Amino acid sequence: MIGLISATAAGAAARDRLAAAWPDRTRVYDGPVKDAVRTAFAECEQLVCFLATGAVVRLIAPLLGEKASDPGVVCVDEGGRFAVSLVGGHAGGANELARAVGGVLGAEPVVTTATDAVGLPGLDTLGFPVEGDVAAVSRALLDGEPVALVAEVSWPLPPLPVAAEGAYTIRVTDRAAEPAEREVVLRPPTLVAGVGASRGAPADEVLGLVEGALRDAGLSGASLAELATVDAKAEEPGIVEAARRLGVPLVTYAAEELAQVDVPNPSEAPLAAVGTPSVAEAAALVGGGELLVPKRKSAMATCAVGRRPGRGRLAVVGLGPGARDLLTPRAQQELRRASVLVGLDQYVDQIRDLLRPGTRVLESGLGAEEERARTAVAQARKGHAVALIGSGDAGVYAMASPALAEASDDIDVVGVPGVTAALAAGAILGAPLGHDHVSISLSDLHTPWEVIERRVRAAAEADLVVTFYNPRSRGRDWQLPKALAILAGHREPTTPVGVVRNASRPDESGRLTTLAELDPATVDMMTVVTVGNTATREIAGRMVTPRGYRWQEEAK
Repeated sequence: MIGLISATAAGAAARDRLAAAWPDRTRVYDGPVKDAVRTAFAECEQLVCFLATGAVVRLIAPLLGEKASDPGVVCVDEGGRFAVSLVGGHAGGANELARAVGGVLGAEPVVTTATDAVGLPGLDTLGFPVEGDVAAVSRALLDGEPVALVAEVSWPLPPLPVAAEGAYTIRVTDRAAEPAEREVVLRPPTLVAGVGASRGAPADEVLGLVEGALRDAGLSGASLAELATVDAKAEEPGIVEAARRLGVPLVTYAAEELAQVDVPNPSEAPLAAVGTPSVAEAAALVGGGELLVPKRKSAMATCAVGRRPGRGRLAVVGLGPGARDLLTPRAQQELRRASVLVGLDQYVDQIRDLLRPGTRVLESGLGAEEERARTAVAQARKGHAVALIGSGDAGVYAMASPALAEASDDIDVVGVPGVTAALAAGAILGAPLGHDHVSISLSDLHTPWEVIERRVRAAAEADLVVTFYNPRSRGRDWQLPKALAILAGHREPTTPVGVVRNASRPDESGRLTTLAELDPATVDMMTVVTVGNTATREIAGRMVTPRGYRWQEEAK
């Protein structure tokens, strides 16, 4: 819960805006400010104080305890201009809260945590347990000292400026090893404990069996991701309570699914009881991986431990038409999250300044789309967090389709939409896409012209607004005139046509003409051509396609 405290009318107005935006996450604390802060500090995970930072410092100073347990505190000034992360930037989540508050209120987030200030991810903000000298290793990263990355298990990490060797070390492991001097140990959630139990098995017995299996194998309980069992044991009290005490979810699988898993120690007993020859080992291995601890038994329970490989992550990111303010916040987040970036060299140049230190960039020139798609998927299969970039929306004449054609279900794939060239051009022209419309690429380098022509004819006969991508190049100068001639057979010569070049970029240009007057020679590959339908009109210098709904006709 986020506690909200204010002292003035202006502060209360901003407070109420935040409360309205996050009704399920916030609680307003009224009354004397000192009492409100004290109560909220004790009851909430985070605080947003609409007060001066000096005042908040004095109010919370007597309340501060441990860095790991204190709530994160954000201050917002009276004018609502700044959201300052004051206390608990990482552990308390104040840095992210400041950014989120800024997004709601239109305030500038102020984050002074050293790693955030220079674009480095905090080692204690990666979403899994961290042990060792976080401060010293973080300082070494900030100072540019060589920090070695030792990955004993594969897991997708954000970009880190690491080296093969160094006086400081970041170790990624699920082994129960104590951090050495100048070392940070990251423990990703790689381990799955498969469990089975007889009816009425005590929680202490199940818990002891799991903890003993981890301890004897030299594995860290901090890397335990889940307890897994068969559906028939989903409500077995001892298993449910053991998962609760371990602080991990209980995941269950159908007996039929477990029966398909190849295990080293099948048994007739569980087959007769619940319909699968293995519960513990099969549940530990569902989804693949390696068996680290074969089935072991106590009086009433069984346990096995498996290690699941970290799944690589491929984000296919649309960068929009070119302007930085048309690059979505989600796209920026994915660019900063990726440890490997794959893209066309000119697109990489557009966003290079947004990448975090340590990001590995794999760029190539025009004509290498399939190679880039294969490279991105291959990097994700190695367990990396990968961003594959394209202009506009990555799913529209861009990188999403070749990448997804290469990808299988062994990696996670995320699509990040972007502003397409058609939409950017439409906004410049007016509202040409106000009713049904279609986009058609006139490039016949990979699509036979006969197919393209058939689509143009269908759009012409259906009276659709048409946006032409890749309309004309030096080597392809006849396709656009041919397509326009097809449309002219179904539309008046005065039909409005919008021509936009380099939409949203510094040398952007846009103009309106007609189907009869458009000179194809003025069009190139950086241009988008939008041809209206029979209802499209030029109104006050803008291209407008009426929505064409019945109520519009009745209002005339």
